[in-house]
Amino acid sequence: MSSIPIEKGLENSSPHQREQANYLTVDWSLKSWLTTGDHKRIGIMYLISISFFFLLGGISAGLIRYELTSPAGRVLESETYNKIFSAHGILMIFTFLVVAIPAVFGNFLLPLMIGARDLAFPRLNLMSWYLYMIGGTLILGGMINGGVDSGWTFYVPYSSMYANSNIALVIVGIFFGGFSSITTGINFIVTTHKMRAPGMTWFRLPLFVWAMYATSVVIILGTPVVAITLLLIVFERVFQLPIFSPELGGDPVLFQHLFWFYSHPAVYIMILPAFGIQSELIANFARKRIFGYHFVAFSTLAIAGLGFLVWGHHMFISSQSMYQGIVFSLISFLVAVPSAVKIFNWTATLYKGNIRLTSPMIYALSFIGLFTVGGLTGLFLGSLGTNVHLTNTYFIVAHFHYVMVGGSLTAFLGALHYWWPKMTGRLYSESLAKWNAVLVFVGFNLTFFPQFVMGWMGMPRRYHYYYFAPEYQPYHLMSTAGASVLALGLIIPGFYLLKSLANGPKASANPWGAHGLEWETASPPVTTNFEQTPIVMDEVYDFDPVLEHEQAQARKALEPTGYEGYEPGALAEPKKDESDLGGKS
Repeated sequence: MSSIPIEKGLENSSPHQREQANYLTVDWSLKSWLTTGDHKRIGIMYLISISFFFLLGGISAGLIRYELTSPAGRVLESETYNKIFSAHGILMIFTFLVVAIPAVFGNFLLPLMIGARDLAFPRLNLMSWYLYMIGGTLILGGMINGGVDSGWTFYVPYSSMYANSNIALVIVGIFFGGFSSITTGINFIVTTHKMRAPGMTWFRLPLFVWAMYATSVVIILGTPVVAITLLLIVFERVFQLPIFSPELGGDPVLFQHLFWFYSHPAVYIMILPAFGIQSELIANFARKRIFGYHFVAFSTLAIAGLGFLVWGHHMFISSQSMYQGIVFSLISFLVAVPSAVKIFNWTATLYKGNIRLTSPMIYALSFIGLFTVGGLTGLFLGSLGTNVHLTNTYFIVAHFHYVMVGGSLTAFLGALHYWWPKMTGRLYSESLAKWNAVLVFVGFNLTFFPQFVMGWMGMPRRYHYYYFAPEYQPYHLMSTAGASVLALGLIIPGFYLLKSLANGPKASANPWGAHGLEWETASPPVTTNFEQTPIVMDEVYDFDPVLEHEQAQARKALEPTGYEGYEPGALAEPKKDESDLGGKS
């Protein structure tokens, strides 16, 4: 994406000036980070925070998988097992999946992509991080001091009347986390409306910005509902108010309606940002404008709107009427259409594209396969007849993970690898990253595909013991073995990405040869993002076929170095060979 003025970021300044001016090196003190208003630093703080919570959620997942390798369990009592799988769900959903992409990449990239110097409300942005940390701390405090055994859905009357665990404190933590998301959503919407660079019209916006805009709308409309609903559980639990529990004169089905009114749109809070990342990766590594750009943009808004109309398909076996179920089933099939539009358009973009199998692109291709499986299996759950058989089985577990982990986590990893050089100014080993992307794909399918088979056979989810049906053990063993492979694929990036911070080659402003304003400033960006406000002159994803051919020829001439997945000129400084070091061997 070209822009005026000619000076792009700090490209005309010396390397020393660039390094001194970037957002990482301007002030290294802890106080400067904890009081920063810089959206880039806040994005990095979110990255560190969510990685910590993701690690805890992953450890709990490992305990679950180990425990289920035996029909009679291994080391956990049933009550402890309930607390472990509840912790896994709560940590992964409320402290990672809902937050990860908007808080990390939305914060870091949205102002850069639209040519702004920062988000509209920098202090509100910092407050959102503090709210998130307060919420996460309360959640961990509740889990350490009594735990939660109700599952991540907190179904009443068990959570409000009978559970002896520390549900109230965890719910208050989720409440704080919800308002952290709301403040972030408000910031994104105002920034997108008011702070776009000159020439950055709505249909020149990168599709990632469209996705973040739609996600923000869903967050603002849906999050207050679940926050108040969960707070009502606390009131009922503490003050015995008759809200949801039938023992007190309440209505438990009302809780399900309120909870799922948010929690199904929450699926799109988790997946819409992933769609935006997917569009960026497909366009920039197929070297083509997204096929049907307008259709993809408006399908994002359609998903955000229709997502509020399908909550009842989670309640087919509750006391809602059959006629309600039919309506929700039909709308559930309808919401699949805009998702299918995206898959079709991404596939059409790949057709006859100049595809580059970099590590981010492998994650993008993995996303298409895994999300398609998750989406197609969702049709079985959206149909009344098959849902009655499959609900509360491992089929639900597999479907959810194919959409959320196969979708959101894969996109998160793709984005992390794609924008890592921009965020840190360093290049990682691209050859190792490619192998790791394949490892994640294989490990994921080994983990969760056997669970589809178990669910179809009738294995109930959330069961600690299954000694009554030992025929499920081979599938659990396969799933646990796959989880080990997947865990390895999630641990390895931590090593080579951190290693790149220590001694990775310095990245140029645009190591991938990508299009977008974020690639027209230095890596890492200067504190104010751009030296001068850019003026957008061309269309989004406007690749030049002649230039692409010349770059392809230059790329073939590169010697294998472990960094050959990047563009020619990806290194900010030419790498010295042994002769430059005095001929030392």
